[in-house]
Amino acid sequence: MRLIPGAITDETSALSDCFQDDLLSPPVYTRPAEFNGWKVPDVLLSGNPRLIQAWQDEQALERTKLLRPGLLEKGEKSSD
Repeated sequence: MRLIPGAITDETSALSDCFQDDLLSPPVYTRPAEFNGWKVPDVLLSGNPRLIQAWQDEQALERTKLLRPGLLEKGEKSSD
């Protein structure tokens, strides 16, 4: 649905949707910064967009390797 022209205001936001780049989404954190013993990683509280993006990219790759390794194999085959 999100890929239908006009369905979303900023169509470039669909580029970051899960599976758009053959990776699962990174973990998502909200407030409070600590809940039931779970803490938001310091990098996300840093306010540094480059470090946050690097962390998100790393987490997406690690989650995909752990939970859906076949997605990575698919991407490797298509890039040959």
